[in-house]
Amino acid sequence: MLDNLCDVPGVLVGHATDREGITGCTAVLFEGHDGAIVGVDVRGSSPGTRETDRLGPVGAVRPTHALLLTGGSAFGLAAVEGVVRFLEEKGVGLDMGVVRIPLVSAAVLFDVVVGDPSVRPDEAMGYEAASAATSGDFAQGSVGAGTGATVGKVLGLDRAMKGGVGSASVYLDGGLIVGALAAVNAFGEVRDPRTRKVLAGPRLEDGTLGDTVELLPEAAARLRWGESTTLGIVATNARLSKPQVSKVAQMGHDGLARAVYPVHTSVDGDVVFAASMGRVEAAPDVVGAWGARVLEEAIVRAVMEAEGLPGIPAASDL
Repeated sequence: MLDNLCDVPGVLVGHATDREGITGCTAVLFEGHDGAIVGVDVRGSSPGTRETDRLGPVGAVRPTHALLLTGGSAFGLAAVEGVVRFLEEKGVGLDMGVVRIPLVSAAVLFDVVVGDPSVRPDEAMGYEAASAATSGDFAQGSVGAGTGATVGKVLGLDRAMKGGVGSASVYLDGGLIVGALAAVNAFGEVRDPRTRKVLAGPRLEDGTLGDTVELLPEAAARLRWGESTTLGIVATNARLSKPQVSKVAQMGHDGLARAVYPVHTSVDGDVVFAASMGRVEAAPDVVGAWGARVLEEAIVRAVMEAEGLPGIPAASDL
């Protein structure tokens, strides 16, 4: 057991990381032409996405061959072309007779104020992330889409802490596997879901970590649209229909709500994808409930594995 998203058979994860520009992207590939049945729930008010409309419960049941989580805000969507090119070269895609079309959906996070704003994930980085995709262990923390991620921004970036990418999984009775991956760039702080202790959040002048909700009234007028988000992926080897996998994505947001405080604000672009690519019989409520559980663990792992930047410490630095 790897205790990450790749415990789900057929799922591969790869990163592209630019440590000088402080940005990156993370590709999740679903092996084979059949790909995965994917649903999505966009809950934040400031999302940036690509090809998510077709993932709705009434969308045509077509496979998704990859998902991309990327920094660079809207600019970062250019990295999707690299994933598409990689899959096309491998002969992977929806067979349209004259060509196979790789179907890749994506979501972005805003990291351009952390590093060099002129450096964003592009086609080359998307290709690099897809090329690096593995079914084994992969790096977590300040890599890929989490390279420039931050959390706890109610007092401004100079009082924030480092976010990142995290992953977790669980094996359940009957051969059911549920895994999750999160890219955490939240406005709110990240808390331990069980103890409610703040793990990474706004830093007060006395060196302690503050409560975003208590600090919010005085800071609300300074908040800027679109600077934060938490992106999640839940994957399972359960056989689920399009409406069922959409319900799993919806339930996945419970994991965000237990680990990020507050979540789903007007300045967050929170998105959760859910992917089914197996044959195990399982109730969608079971998959959704455990998907939320492993997603909250992935969020915690994202900040605990993160490495600090100048002026932006990580949880491990405290």
